[in-house]
Amino acid sequence: MSELKKRFSVFSVILIGFLMGAMFVAGGVAAYKFYFPQTVSADDGNTSGQVDVGPSNITETVKKVSPAVVNIEATVTQQNNPLMNDPFFNQFFGNRNNHRQGMSESVGIGSGFIFDKSGLILTNQHVIDGTSEIQVKMTGFDKPVKATVVGSDADLDLAVLKVNVNKDLPALKLGDSVKTEVGSWVIAIGNPLGLDHTVTVGVISAKSRPLTISNRLYKNLLQTDAAINPGNSGGPLLNVAGEVIGINTAVDASAQGIGFAIPSATFKDALNDLVTKGKVVKAYIGVSLQSLDQELAAYLGTTSTDGALISYVAPGSPAEKANLQKGDIITEINNKKITTPTYVTDIVQGLKIGDSIILKVFRQGQAKSMSIKLAEKP
Repeated sequence: MSELKKRFSVFSVILIGFLMGAMFVAGGVAAYKFYFPQTVSADDGNTSGQVDVGPSNITETVKKVSPAVVNIEATVTQQNNPLMNDPFFNQFFGNRNNHRQGMSESVGIGSGFIFDKSGLILTNQHVIDGTSEIQVKMTGFDKPVKATVVGSDADLDLAVLKVNVNKDLPALKLGDSVKTEVGSWVIAIGNPLGLDHTVTVGVISAKSRPLTISNRLYKNLLQTDAAINPGNSGGPLLNVAGEVIGINTAVDASAQGIGFAIPSATFKDALNDLVTKGKVVKAYIGVSLQSLDQELAAYLGTTSTDGALISYVAPGSPAEKANLQKGDIITEINNKKITTPTYVTDIVQGLKIGDSIILKVFRQGQAKSMSIKLAEKP
């Protein structure tokens, strides 16, 4: 009997130890889940316990929008070195540039997207700048289709192309970049490095980024960590609903995971002008402006470096008609204080041709007020 009690006591100790160990493990798991919560979508059929990262509908979105994304081949014709036309030169070096009548051709690649079923395509102006021929590769077509330029704007870096294929084409819907928040998932599709319909995914890293590339100033770019490489230019940056919220434009070659896109808020209003007039119609005053430093301000009789100094007045411009003069300092527009020349540009760009503005200027120690009616920029 005592032997039975002894065995029972040993079994009890083992059982108690097992239960304590199980409680310890369960407590550890509960604590881990508390401090490191994980969520698994209940309706995606995921039973493996794997955590979903990012939206689950990206694959379907890509399938839906890809047919409207196009690849652009832009041929640029350039003047050769005069020596290339010399028969003596060719006798030794041959016709290496495949030139004709002193000309040679090079082909650049870019991307774009169809935004109207009639065959209107939006891309970057720098993709087609100086081209002699444009070919567009589209899903469902065995051969590239010739495209013509409908309109372009170098300042906004936008261009509208047209292909005529005698049938409706798939078109993308424009989204609202203003409502797109930092941290939102985005999809970039394009032709980077000539690799057809490449898809990259990331988030909006920042908004309203200014950037200067090749003497072109972009004032209000979306920054994204979705990979954007040469050849992506002109392709769409989409939200997860498949709406275009930007045009992929630039990549910072000195960094990784930093790409930029023109927001849809910038080009939405410009599209109608590009399609109907071939250009973006802009209001202007007709002056060249520069910033003030302490030395220049003192020379002009002021202690403030705020304002925009007029360095040139265009003949026949609204500025000349209103008697603005070289050396005037614009200090206010419509009761808004002007601290730099950029403020003047931003205000005028937000107005329409025919609008009148009230300027306050500082001239030879005196403040003056004048009205100017904006005209179309030549």
